[in-house]
Amino acid sequence: MAKKFGGKYSPSGDRSEMTPVEEAALDERRVDAAGAKAGILFVPPLVLAFTSLGGGPVVLVTGLVSAGVLVLAAWLLREGLRAEAAYNARKVARRPALPRKILATVLTGLGIGGAAMTGDAGLVGSVLYGLAAAGLHLAAFGIDPLADKRIEGIDTFQQDRVARVVDEAEDHLEVIRGQIATTDAGALQDKVDGFIATARKMIRTVEEDPRDLTGARKFLGVYLLGARDATVKFVDLWKRKKDTDARAAYEDLLDDLQENFAARTEKMLLDDRSDMDIEIKVLRDRLQREGV
Repeated sequence: MAKKFGGKYSPSGDRSEMTPVEEAALDERRVDAAGAKAGILFVPPLVLAFTSLGGGPVVLVTGLVSAGVLVLAAWLLREGLRAEAAYNARKVARRPALPRKILATVLTGLGIGGAAMTGDAGLVGSVLYGLAAAGLHLAAFGIDPLADKRIEGIDTFQQDRVARVVDEAEDHLEVIRGQIATTDAGALQDKVDGFIATARKMIRTVEEDPRDLTGARKFLGVYLLGARDATVKFVDLWKRKKDTDARAAYEDLLDDLQENFAARTEKMLLDDRSDMDIEIKVLRDRLQREGV
């Protein structure tokens, strides 16, 4: 009998036994793995630009412009795939403000059409090549999410509040990760990944039950903003001078933040369990009174 693959590293696997660094690595793969699909699309514009150098001025300019359009299309596709992966990984999310994948499809059609103009395809042939390229691009990568993702049973206003707070929190975490990635401190990057994984546990908890937003808002807003600012200042100092005291102080800050985030998330989960126990007890008492 076939058995469904599972485990802590599978998309729906149990993360309870994973370390914070392992969780951070798994989340990062989910988002960045999508971007790798667009990497190969940066090759055709480079080839086009190179082959256009041997043509006349019209061919050269047309080829270089088309190559630039194709590079922009590949970049938009990569960012659109990343945005889609992040959207799919969250329970509550707003649709991407900019439809990057759709724009990438349009630009790919224009770029290929322009590239065909450098040959002997003619105007009609170039248009057909462009339409074919856009159609294949659309079939291969699809379109952007066009609707907000919501949880049934929770009012729209509350979910919008959660989405705004989560978007802001994710922005802060991305800045923290990006800043540390510019340093040469590998062990410090692991510590930052652990803190980010702990913070995202709180984010997932809030997404699953927006009622927890009140207790988590200070953590996901004020504390993450402070962590982001502290990271920017530390990285600036570290690049100018490898100050071990500053690094130790920053590591202590990360440890304190991770401990407090974990404790607050655990309290939120316990409160949810307490609420459920109370509801069950009330229901049982009512059933007993009614003789059921």
